[in-house]
Amino acid sequence: MSEQVLTLAESLRDRARAALGRRNLVFVGLMGAGKSSIGRVVANQLGIPFVDTDIEIERVSRMTIPELFAAYGEEEFRALEMRVIKRLLKGGPRVVSTGGGAFINERTRRHVKRSGLSVWLKADLDVLWERVNKRETRPLLKTENPKQTLERLMTARYPIYAEADLVVLSRDVNKDIMVNEVLVAIAEGRQESKTP
Repeated sequence: MSEQVLTLAESLRDRARAALGRRNLVFVGLMGAGKSSIGRVVANQLGIPFVDTDIEIERVSRMTIPELFAAYGEEEFRALEMRVIKRLLKGGPRVVSTGGGAFINERTRRHVKRSGLSVWLKADLDVLWERVNKRETRPLLKTENPKQTLERLMTARYPIYAEADLVVLSRDVNKDIMVNEVLVAIAEGRQESKTP
């Protein structure tokens, strides 16, 4: 990379870090949107810790997400998820990747709005389906027609995800492009960020 490109990248990273301040950066969106994969790289770029709430929930409960859903149901899982997210948001700054249903919970959403900057990774149905249809670990997709279920989740959840502070379009491009778009959105405070 040329020195000028490196300087621009450092400048963007510094501007995004300054704009974030002491707040947590919280990724929200449907399963398959890239919250964990993009979040991990963004955290690395910003030089702050990364935490995936699903992994943290599994750690504290000593059960997998599918096991939790099977044993306690979605309502109890969401209550546990909210408590874990509330605890994680007390520290900071850090990058937090949430489960697809976390931001839908009104109490969780309030905690995120109070102590974080939320970024919705918004993706269309085909992108999400391509990313999730190969995995058996999605409890909400264990239905007769999982793609239709995913589409119903989009219809129900997208208006709520739209309450996020920033929106970045998740699509099939190089991960570095997505990370750059997230950093630009943070640095510039733009509601929707997508470079052509």
